[in-house]
Amino acid sequence: MNDISTLEKKLRKNIKDFDKKYSAAKTRLELAIQIAQEREKAGISQKELALKLQTTQSVISRIENGRQNISLDMLQRIAEALGKKHIQIAFR
Repeated sequence: MNDISTLEKKLRKNIKDFDKKYSAAKTRLELAIQIAQEREKAGISQKELALKLQTTQSVISRIENGRQNISLDMLQRIAEALGKKHIQIAFR
C-alpha cells in the first residue's frame, strides 16, 4: 500500500464527514487547475489576469491553488477575462 493510501485510511478513520470534505476539496482543486490551464493557454500572467479582474495577483494565486472559494459571479468574470463566452457547470 502506498503512502497516500495509508494516509487516506487514517484520515477516513479520524475525520468526521471525510468523504464529503474530500469531495469538496477535490472539486475546488479541479476547478483551480482548469482556471490555471486556461490562463496559461491565453498567454497571460496571474498579474495580468488580476488587473483584468480588478483584484490582486495574490487572489489569483489562491484561486489557482484551490485555497480560495469563488462565487459564480467571479467564475464568470474569470471566464470572460480569459476570452470565454460561457461556463458550464455539471452535477455528477
